[in-house]
Amino acid sequence: MFSIPRADLVPNTAAYENEPLVKATGFREYDARWLFGPEINLLGVQALGLGLGTYIHELGQSKIVVGHDFRSYSSSIKNALILGLLSAGCEVHDIGLALSPTAYFAQFDLDIPCVAMVTASHNENGWTGVKMGAQKPLTFGPDEMGKLKDIVLGAKFVERDGGKLIRVEGQAERYIANVATRAKVTRPLKVLAACGNGTAGAFAVDALQRMGVSDVIGMDTDLDYTFPKYNPNPEDLEMLHEMAKAVREHGADLAFGFDGDGDRCGVVDDEGEEIFADKIGLMLARDLAPLHPGATFVVDVKSTGLYATDPILKEHGCKVIYWKTGHSYIKRKSAETGALAGFEKSGHFFMNAPLGYGYDCGLTAAAAVLAMLDRNPDKKLSDLRKALPVAFTSLTMSPHCADEVKYGVVADVVKEYEDLFAAGGSILGRKITEVITVNGVRVHLEDGSWVLVRASSNKPEVVVVVESTQSEDDMRALFRQEVKPRLGDRVGKYNQEI
Repeated sequence: MFSIPRADLVPNTAAYENEPLVKATGFREYDARWLFGPEINLLGVQALGLGLGTYIHELGQSKIVVGHDFRSYSSSIKNALILGLLSAGCEVHDIGLALSPTAYFAQFDLDIPCVAMVTASHNENGWTGVKMGAQKPLTFGPDEMGKLKDIVLGAKFVERDGGKLIRVEGQAERYIANVATRAKVTRPLKVLAACGNGTAGAFAVDALQRMGVSDVIGMDTDLDYTFPKYNPNPEDLEMLHEMAKAVREHGADLAFGFDGDGDRCGVVDDEGEEIFADKIGLMLARDLAPLHPGATFVVDVKSTGLYATDPILKEHGCKVIYWKTGHSYIKRKSAETGALAGFEKSGHFFMNAPLGYGYDCGLTAAAAVLAMLDRNPDKKLSDLRKALPVAFTSLTMSPHCADEVKYGVVADVVKEYEDLFAAGGSILGRKITEVITVNGVRVHLEDGSWVLVRASSNKPEVVVVVESTQSEDDMRALFRQEVKPRLGDRVGKYNQEI
């Protein structure tokens, strides 16, 4: 029998080579993330695979799609995961190097209900993880992750005979061919595809060309798992600034930025303006509303408050639901409510039929933006941006906070804001009108401005976003005079600040 995973093993020891290391903190709310080496070893990954195989058998399944992203260690980790799945008696369909949406598409293409995608997503080098699901297009949420954690850490494995490994050829090509049908561009466009030397570099240019883009310029598309220029994360200012600079240099109509596993998309317009994904989502919703009257849209709590007041969405009877941040949460809520689309400020877009399969896919999001531009041939992307009502939204800021304490810190802040609201309190001279606690705390003010504090679901961090309806200076004040002092020394250094 496979031994019980330990949390106290250290590299460069005999025990580390013979026993599984799996730290409990790696089991996040909707996927798994560890620092490879100090938090999980290859035997630990094998234990994860055996636990996942045990769990999907409990769910009545045995077939699973497996792929890996482009990191120096991802292939080895995938192979260790496969060993565990085979020990559990699973039929493993290995699609090779892939984007996360390639693996999700393979579930539909191969008619296989389960998926395990080895990826650290946008996390820095050193991190690894697995995105998992057993009901297409959904991925695991807290209940499933809790069950998996219990099986793995408790070594409640069930080993079975009959495991089988099938190497799937041509899956990436079939995915690209399918996603390319989501847009048929007829107007001339010059588009940048920024990939940060991550996995998307192998696929993005081809896909955009097949969508009909007349001039696609690849930007950092050579695969290099050292990420020599910047981490492929279109929510980080470093990548967005490089995209904006390239748009101006090339006179491009827009730039798309794809994260490390290609399930997110960032956008810079023809003026070099970085448009956060929640605003892109609102532009898409406004464009789609006349075509799909009465449609429902799901957005995460980090997103702009403009959805709730938008006149075009109201005119066409559209409904907007604010929900928990996280690709699994928004994906599930979009499916449950029959939403036309779901949008996350981090760049996850979920396009349901007839626009997509419902899973998050950066290239499907890019196709939606291109289709919007094709429906508005007399407008540039900057024109559509300027047509939005005005709101000044901060970038996403993440101060360090250990996994073991971050939820407690956020719970304390939630209580402070609830008490302030109950006492009729205000922030920077504006009364608090609503406190939403579905995911951390989002505090709404009487002028429509708001502040958000929540725990990161996949890193040892707290997440902060603020939005002002008044000015950029006021947006900065909401952070510097309200949220940052309130968090104080309960958190560490911020990854970036306004």
